[in-house]
Amino acid sequence: MFLVMVTSIVTVSICITFAMIQMSEKLFIDQFSITNAKVVEQITSNFENYSYSTASVMHQAQQSGTVKNFLIDKNTEPIALAKATYKIKQQMDYYDSLLNHDGVNIVLMGENNRSFSTNYVKWPFPQEILREHAITLNAYKNPNQILYQYASQDPVDTAIPSIVATKALMDRSNNHIYGVIYVSLRENDFRQMYSRYTGNGNDVYLMDQSGRVVSSNKKAIIGQNESDLLKQVKDIENHNLELKQVNVFNKDYLLFSSYLPTFDMYLINLIDRENVQKNLVDKKTIVFISAIIVLITLCIVFLISRRMTKSLSGLVKEISDMSKSNFDFYVTESGSYETKQLAKSFNYMLDELHEYVEQLIETQKKQRNAELEALQQQINPHFLYNTLASVKFMVQQGDREKSVETIHALISLLQNTIGNINETNTVEQELDNLKNYVYINQMRYGDRIKMHYFISPECLACEVPKLMIQPFIENAFFHGFNQKKEGYIQLLISQREEELLCEVVDNGDGMEIESRSNLPKSKGKRHFFSGIGILNVQERIQLLYGEKYGIEVDSILGKGTRIRIRLPVIKSK
Repeated sequence: MFLVMVTSIVTVSICITFAMIQMSEKLFIDQFSITNAKVVEQITSNFENYSYSTASVMHQAQQSGTVKNFLIDKNTEPIALAKATYKIKQQMDYYDSLLNHDGVNIVLMGENNRSFSTNYVKWPFPQEILREHAITLNAYKNPNQILYQYASQDPVDTAIPSIVATKALMDRSNNHIYGVIYVSLRENDFRQMYSRYTGNGNDVYLMDQSGRVVSSNKKAIIGQNESDLLKQVKDIENHNLELKQVNVFNKDYLLFSSYLPTFDMYLINLIDRENVQKNLVDKKTIVFISAIIVLITLCIVFLISRRMTKSLSGLVKEISDMSKSNFDFYVTESGSYETKQLAKSFNYMLDELHEYVEQLIETQKKQRNAELEALQQQINPHFLYNTLASVKFMVQQGDREKSVETIHALISLLQNTIGNINETNTVEQELDNLKNYVYINQMRYGDRIKMHYFISPECLACEVPKLMIQPFIENAFFHGFNQKKEGYIQLLISQREEELLCEVVDNGDGMEIESRSNLPKSKGKRHFFSGIGILNVQERIQLLYGEKYGIEVDSILGKGTRIRIRLPVIKSK
């Protein structure tokens, strides 16, 4: 017992420690996800503010006559060119003030080979390279959109990539593109919008639809194509997840992502799971505390076990001696609290055993009484009175043939019911009895209720309790067709493996029952044929054959009732 308790305590301690670590980790991740979602929301807000300013500048440039004249005017005279340059500088300085962001550069390039840059140092792209660059070609392909694109500044300066917003400037009257406006921001300046939210093990990535990293606090992967990471981001988007645990860059991360529609890019936040777990719980401290608790508990258990041993040994000896005497001997309630409780429980068990034996004896008495009462069932006087009254009426009407047949059926019914003192009948005898009973009822009440018999031939010699099926036929006749005026009753008897299955089916009014196994309550105290009711039949069956057999009721209100009686197969000798 001591070893079992030691093993149990150690096992429980290990499980509790493990569960506590897991629960702490889950709680931390849940709280962390809420906090990090707000961080992602704040970064998204910074990006949207920058996007809004950029869109405002490009919209004003599209509407500006100064910008249009500068980009379509082909006058190359020095004076005219100087005036145009002066005007466009004032306009561009205004646009630059709207952006209000360090490191930004606004560039205009027109079809007339003119160009203007507010800060060429920040984005030193020569016009001849820029005109054929992919970002310019994409702007021409999508003239109605503001595109945010990655520019590595190749071949001028591959070390300083930029994020460039482009928009084709179009004459709305003839849909002619007369120039392109570029708003360039170097990646290291763009990074300032989220750098304060990054740290050790907390990385931010801005990724376009092709999987290329446009911006990140991890400088080494800027410009690289990370298709595995893009796949995980797409999975979060498709399944509408808040976060996902992923393995990328050969490490485990918590992945948060948000789609930026204005940039047509994904904002990604990767949290190093290992760093999170290190800061989560001190596993060594938890294990040390658990070990101390286990040792203290074991000491206490050992002392208690020694104290209980003596009283338990005495209790075991008394119980062993009891088997040599009889069950009237009660054990002594002494010793420790646990031993006393065991002794009390044992004595209580003896009391329950005595009560069970008494109930068993009483049940056997009831069974014998039920068997005697079943042999003494007699025809209800009301049934005889009503049947004879019906015969009298038939004689008065001159219908001798029906009256003779009715009397013949009644005589046969009386012979099988009163004359036969056996507890059981064969199915064939019970069937004859039922046919006589049904015939009498149809003579009295008409044939609006049809009766059909479907009996398997091998079942005719099987024994069934006497008057077992009649109460259900009677119930169907007098209670099953109160609302409906016509219908049918079917009796089906078949053999299934080692069981005899008797079913009484009608399409009458039906009734409400709580479950298939519940027997319905009688609708009145009147029994038309005999004193044997449905509950009495159930008790007789279980007394004769055991609780495995009995009656099941299945009824649907308005559709009918099915009574299923299961009995053992017993062939008549």
